[in-house]
Amino acid sequence: MTAIAPNNATFTTQLKTLIEYPPAGVLSKVVLQDKACQYTLFCLAADTDISEHTAPRNATVNVIEGRGILTLEGKEIILEPGVFVFMPGSAPHALKAEENLAFLLTFSENPKAS
Repeated sequence: MTAIAPNNATFTTQLKTLIEYPPAGVLSKVVLQDKACQYTLFCLAADTDISEHTAPRNATVNVIEGRGILTLEGKEIILEPGVFVFMPGSAPHALKAEENLAFLLTFSENPKAS
């Protein structure tokens, strides 16, 4: 499911109804995309690891449910419902889902690239 936002349009969804946990690994769904941002729901099965990597764009993580550990630039951050994390573009990060974990990842424009 991907919604493309036309200019000046509104969009509403209940994220919890979109959560689906795979038996193992990661399931991702682009919820909305416009010219500046991409909003993707990530659902990770318990005990899933995402190895260290970088992304060229700034990003935020908004945890909806579950628990995990985000290692961002060498610092461990506990992910649990309500946690919000900003990650600058090119920041090394890795993730471990300790239990089923769902979060909204938003990629935005990287001001350094402008």
